[in-house]
Amino acid sequence: MAEKPHMNLAVIGHIDHGKSTLVGRLMYDTGAVPAHIIEKFKKEAAEIGKASFAFAWVMDTLKEERDRGITIDIAHKRFDTDKFYFTVVDCPGHRDFVKNMITGASQADAAILTVAASDSVMAQTKEHIFLSKTLGINQLIIAINKMDMVKYDEKRYNEVVADVSKILQMVGFKPKEIPFIPVSAIEGDNIKEASANTPWYKGPSILGALNLLKEPVIPTGLPLRIPIQDAYTISGIGTVPVGRVETGVMKAGAAVMFEPGHHAGEVKSIEMHHEVVAEAKPGDNIGFNVRGINKGDVRRGDVCGDAKHPPTVADEFTAQIVVLQHPSAITAGYTPVFHCHTSQTACTILSLDKKLDPRTGETKEENPTFIKAGDAAIVTIKPTKPFVIENIKEIPQLGRFAIRDMGQTIAAGMCIGVKTK
Repeated sequence: MAEKPHMNLAVIGHIDHGKSTLVGRLMYDTGAVPAHIIEKFKKEAAEIGKASFAFAWVMDTLKEERDRGITIDIAHKRFDTDKFYFTVVDCPGHRDFVKNMITGASQADAAILTVAASDSVMAQTKEHIFLSKTLGINQLIIAINKMDMVKYDEKRYNEVVADVSKILQMVGFKPKEIPFIPVSAIEGDNIKEASANTPWYKGPSILGALNLLKEPVIPTGLPLRIPIQDAYTISGIGTVPVGRVETGVMKAGAAVMFEPGHHAGEVKSIEMHHEVVAEAKPGDNIGFNVRGINKGDVRRGDVCGDAKHPPTVADEFTAQIVVLQHPSAITAGYTPVFHCHTSQTACTILSLDKKLDPRTGETKEENPTFIKAGDAAIVTIKPTKPFVIENIKEIPQLGRFAIRDMGQTIAAGMCIGVKTK
């Protein structure tokens, strides 16, 4: 049987809106987690008076097991629907969720946004919608969760749909094209099939909506780019960089270049899920052994590319950014940390070139003196040390970034021009 097409799915939303429970329920309803394991968790959870945490525990326990065993491929959660097999990227509950979402969700083909019916839109809900758009996630499913807590009230559902739609429209999503599904992850309403508790809802269940997603186009025709997550030294083998292929195809025997360090090597072998493979395509999490590369030559944040079309190292770059939040205002000279693919690099905003209308993208002001929360702008940026970024029009997968400072995401953006060294 041919392998089903693969989709990376981000599950996003405010911290207590039920992301873990939803993921646990999806794993359970698709048979990815055996029933007896859930029963065991249910019993344990009930004993400490937290029955509702059973599904969330599945995720956390899997995470702990993963944290103990270092595996070369990045452990992910897999579940299958009739049409696709899904990997849940960046499981919820991570303290630095937004940062992960930027470096991780650039890898997501689609996202489920959970919004609790009891709370509606929260600050993180907005932030995650903004980021999804900036990160190029074009397919969204909205799960209006915890419907059991509002007694499956249609009026409340409609209010939340209206709240969320406003923000979706603000960043350029079309609410009419997005399913808003009333669910209870704990009770299982509208996760697998239609629920008797919401006779007024006529749309798909979560699994139904997942089956309706469009298959992503795999960017095999672009130059090879693999942002490095880690590099291991394995005795008897040598240096093994680990990362996810974003674009292009890597084959054993290929001549590669690591930037910004400018180290060349030859791929000896490629491993995926502990098996040797002849080639790796976009979406594959791989470890690969490289001849001619020493331990100190490759580190997290580097990018591996084809030696003939090496990754672009920026001396300066121009970007379009959206300011999500900032306590005061951003001016030229500001030097926050840019998170781009797997790299975290301090960069200075050299100049503010244009202030844009975030809805239309038209120029509102040339050379503004400052920009603040809610503004979109075109800016010129200088990395404080060599750093790989690509023009969004050429290799979109490496053209997006987030700007973080003071423990929060200040802005998100995309590179629209690069001046190389």
